Amino acid sequence: MTVRKTTTEVPFTARQMFDLVADIERYPEFLPWCTALRIVQKDVSDGQGTMTADMVVAYTVFRERFRSKVLLDLENSRIDAAYVDGPFRNLQNRWRFTDKPEGGSIIDFEIAFEFKNFLLQATAQAVFDKAFARMSEAFVTRAEEVYGPQ
Repeated sequence: MTVRKTTTEVPFTARQMFDLVADIERYPEFLPWCTALRIVQKDVSDGQGTMTADMVVAYTVFRERFRSKVLLDLENSRIDAAYVDGPFRNLQNRWRFTDKPEGGSIIDFEIAFEFKNFLLQATAQAVFDKAFARMSEAFVTRAEEVYGPQ
């Protein structure tokens, strides 16, 4: 299984970043390789609840759709996504948002995945570090677009 973790300090509040990450319907607008996203089920109120979504990811000749269940927990500043269906054997995302006393926040992000198909897994591992960095940067850039430079 491939696992990556990152901690990023940003000039935005934990709530702002939570809201940005929770707005999964907008991912195709800014997230690299995310070409489509459809909410299948949504039971969310005041930053608490669950969503089930289908995401289509395309990279070079690969185009895959997968379904995840997303748990939003604003009270504890966390978002977790668990794999439901698609080309993976396993896929988990974990976000944690913490305000810094001097302003801004810290975002902890972890992704763990394993494809069912050996070829997809080998290809993904070969490019994943670069893709992971671009994905992390995309959220910070999106925060600057939505909330303005801080």
